[in-house]
Amino acid sequence: MFTSVIIPAAGFGERMGATIGKQFLLLQDKPILVHTLERFQQSGDIDEIIVATQASSFGIIDGFREQYGLTKLRPPVEGGARRQDSIARALEHLHADAEIVLVHDAVRPFVHLREISQSIDTARHFGASIVAVRAKDTMKLASTDGRVERTLNRSSLWSVQTPQTFRRRIIMDAYAHAATHDIAATDDSFLAEQIGILPIIVEGSYENIKITTPDDLLLAELLSKRFIP
Repeated sequence: MFTSVIIPAAGFGERMGATIGKQFLLLQDKPILVHTLERFQQSGDIDEIIVATQASSFGIIDGFREQYGLTKLRPPVEGGARRQDSIARALEHLHADAEIVLVHDAVRPFVHLREISQSIDTARHFGASIVAVRAKDTMKLASTDGRVERTLNRSSLWSVQTPQTFRRRIIMDAYAHAATHDIAATDDSFLAEQIGILPIIVEGSYENIKITTPDDLLLAELLSKRFIP
């Protein structure tokens, strides 16, 4: 079953305070994005990798293909102003045979191959899956002025990560519905929920962090020294 992964990488990373997109910052002398791409290059379940990025970064992405032997990496697609826009554009460039589509954050370089494989198997059987970890902290629901309203049941709460994985028709329908009804989301599974698809959770790893702040980058340096895909 032909499987594609979309990597939205058009952001500038304002919270990182860097002069370049956070996906291009170095981690162990290699761009964070390359670490992420290598996870999917190594996965025997993935057939193609599509990166949606700024047009000015096309040459960089093409260079990664040659420099790091990323044979599954397709020509980059121009991203949009929002993550959602970038993914929508990448969906237009899927291989004709693609049946399963993953979406993964460019700055989550510590995804395990097991998580990729399980997310694909789950989506194949149930239509959609999301990688997530159980909430570790006590969670409170608060009003807009910061007043605690109640304590939530932590046992039923999950912190959502990526990849988020779908049968092709489901993610295409979800994005078409979002465009028609002007629905905005930073989470692809939310768009699937809007058309009645409830994803199945694949339990992930707390190592699968998203690198968005300088503190995250410090943690990533430590994780990279012992990470085993």
